[in-house]
Amino acid sequence: MTNAMTSPARYTAPVCRLLAISLAFLLSSETTAFTSQLPSALRHPQQEQHVLLSSSSDDDATRTLLEKARKLREEVSAVEQSKAEVQKLNDAKEQAEREAEMEAQKKKDQQRLRYSAEVPILKDMGDEVMERVDFPPRLKGGKSRIVTIQAPLPLGLILGEEESIPGLTSVDEVAEEGNGAAAGIKQGDIVRAITACQTTMETPTWQLLAGGIGQPKTKRFMYSVDGRPLEEVLNAIGSNRMDVEGRDVW
Repeated sequence: MTNAMTSPARYTAPVCRLLAISLAFLLSSETTAFTSQLPSALRHPQQEQHVLLSSSSDDDATRTLLEKARKLREEVSAVEQSKAEVQKLNDAKEQAEREAEMEAQKKKDQQRLRYSAEVPILKDMGDEVMERVDFPPRLKGGKSRIVTIQAPLPLGLILGEEESIPGLTSVDEVAEEGNGAAAGIKQGDIVRAITACQTTMETPTWQLLAGGIGQPKTKRFMYSVDGRPLEEVLNAIGSNRMDVEGRDVW
């Protein structure tokens, strides 16, 4: 009986130790497996938190850059719009200046046409050409204008001097059936210029060498009446009778 009781006790202790070791091994293996199956956030919480914080920081930087880019685009758009408005104002100003210059030139041209006329001008070589000559207005108010009239002699006019304006020759009377009336001359008109003829002696070079005295030649030219004595004006009108071509008086 004693031997039987002792033998089981001797073999029980090693078996218990083996079972404990096996159970510990199994528990260690299960724990390892369970641990390997856990999410990374549970296995490495500090590392995952660092990743999340880093991602949030990158998003903030991206949003900041996008906001700066948006503001920069708005500033560039505002600058371009301002430039376009300035250019538009400059274009409108230049257009207004051009229009003003054109209007001023138009008025100047109209003024010149009103107080100028094409008349025959004698050139140095003896040729007579038509040129536009300006006649500044002598009467105030801007109601006068220059007209050209051609008529043969006699004109049938009585000229006089304007008392209020020295050197101004006016038409005091016009014969109803005269050449002047037929040409359109009216009482009260102001004479500004007329054609006149002058005879001069022209001597060719060969005649000078031979001791010649030359030959007379009559030239017609425009004679300005402004400021001239009335008697001189009447003589100038009468000199047109010397015109060898018998042309009308201007």
